Amino acid sequence: MTEDFNIRNSFWNPNHLYHSSHRDILFDITDSFQLEISKLVKFFSTRYSNNTQDLNSVLDLIFLCPFSPEFDNHIIYPNWRLTSDYAPITVNISMIDECIQTKKWFLIKNSKEENHFIKELIDAIKNIDISSIQSIKALKNIIQILATNINNTWYKYSKNINITKHSKA
Repeated sequence: MTEDFNIRNSFWNPNHLYHSSHRDILFDITDSFQLEISKLVKFFSTRYSNNTQDLNSVLDLIFLCPFSPEFDNHIIYPNWRLTSDYAPITVNISMIDECIQTKKWFLIKNSKEENHFIKELIDAIKNIDISSIQSIKALKNIIQILATNINNTWYKYSKNINITKHSKA
């Protein structure tokens, strides 16, 4: 979270000699969301005053999750101010490709389809001929046949539906 809080405080601005009560409130909010205030090791101003009698100051803050790779890796660009009196702050946040499932196969609990599915599974298990299991290879073949039967039975009785924000977990 980044924001211009306009809170001057000696904690993030060594040029400011005073402690602000607003800082305490900001810290309480930060703690309640289990965030921390990221503080650069080297001081940079983020606001550059147009009035020569005012000191440049730090008014912008960044809130990041502690222990995240982004924490303490933000960059202040004083040379990018252009017509503004504020220096931009950037943070690189990694984006991970994620495959989001949009369809799923399901059976309605206690439906006719579920009952037929369970009955066929029980029959498939009952009909396994274990007398021919003489080797690991034979066992693997029987397991593969059972897995194929379960898979075929599942797709025979289940429905393929779209997952929406209204879908149940």
